[in-house]
Amino acid sequence: MSVGTAEELTARLYDRVRGVIPEAEWVIHAPLIARIHELKRERNAVILAHNYQTPEIFHGVADIVGDSLALAREGARVDAEVIVLAGVHFMAETAKILSPEKTVLIPDLRAGCSLAESITGADVRELRRRHPGVPVVTYVNTSADVKAESDICCTSSNAVEVVESLGVDRVMCLPDQYLAKWVATQTDVDIIWWDGACEVHERFSGDEIRRYRENFPGAVILAHPECPPDVLEAADYVGSTAGMTAWVRDRQPRQVVMITECSMSDNLAAENPAVEFVRPCNLCPHMKRITLQGIHDALLYLQHPVEVDPAVAARARTAVERMLAVGRGSGG
Repeated sequence: MSVGTAEELTARLYDRVRGVIPEAEWVIHAPLIARIHELKRERNAVILAHNYQTPEIFHGVADIVGDSLALAREGARVDAEVIVLAGVHFMAETAKILSPEKTVLIPDLRAGCSLAESITGADVRELRRRHPGVPVVTYVNTSADVKAESDICCTSSNAVEVVESLGVDRVMCLPDQYLAKWVATQTDVDIIWWDGACEVHERFSGDEIRRYRENFPGAVILAHPECPPDVLEAADYVGSTAGMTAWVRDRQPRQVVMITECSMSDNLAAENPAVEFVRPCNLCPHMKRITLQGIHDALLYLQHPVEVDPAVAARARTAVERMLAVGRGSGG
C-alpha cells in the first residue's frame, strides 16, 4: 500500500468516527490502522470485532462486527485463512468450533469473561446428576467444555425460543442467572439457573435506572437481559446487543440510554448521528485488553492461536448447530 493510499483509507475511515474520536487521537491510530489493513491482505485474514470493542477497532479495522454468535457464524462463511477475534476467549473458541480448518487468533490471552468463567463442564455434569433428564440450555457466552456438556446453546435474543423448542416442562438455563430469570418471566417452562453473572451488567441497578429517568425524562432506556431484574423492569426495551442495535437504527429515538457496555454506545453513535446517547459507562476490562497494537501483532506474528480439542469441539458444535436449527436470532 502506498502512503497516499494509506492516507486515503484512514481519511475515509475517519469520516465514520469523527463524532466519537477526536482528530488528535485519530492521528495516533491512523498509521497502525493502515498497517493492519496491509497485514490482513498479506495473511488472507479477516478481523471479527464484538460490539463492545472501541470505535477505532470496530469501525477502523474490523471486517465483520456484531455479537458473539454472529461473529462466529459469519466467520465460518468468509473465504479467509486467518480469523482474528477482537473479543474475549470464549468467542474465539466458538469461532474455532465452527471454523476448525481456519487459524483463529486472539490478540490477548488475558481477554477472559467473568460469565464464561463462572461454570465448568464438571459443574454441568453435576447439575445433570442432580436433575436427571432435565435438558441443559447453555448460553453461547461459555467455554467449549461447557458447550460440549450441553444439549443446545442459546443467545440472549433467542433464549426463550430455544427453551420452548424443547417441548418440556423444565429446563436448566446456564450460566447467567439474570438471563435465566428474564427467560422465566417470558415462558411457562420452569427454569433452573446457575449463579453466574456478567461483571459489567450486574453492576447496574434499578435505582440507577430511575435516576436516569429523572435526569433524562425524554430518553428511551434500553437494557441487556444480562442485567438484574429490577433494571429490566425499569427499562423501556430489553434485548440483546443485536436487538438494541436494530431498535436504535430503525426507530431513531431523540435520546437513548444504553444499559450495557459503554463502547457499544460509541459505536452506535458513529452510525446514528441524529441520536443523542447517554452513556452509563461500565467498561468490560477483558474486552479492553484488545487493542490495535495487539491486533497488529497477532497478524504480524500469527500469535495466540486458539485450539479446541477435536472431541470437545465436535460435541460443542452439535449444541451450537441445534440452536441454529431452531432459529436465526443472535445476541450476547
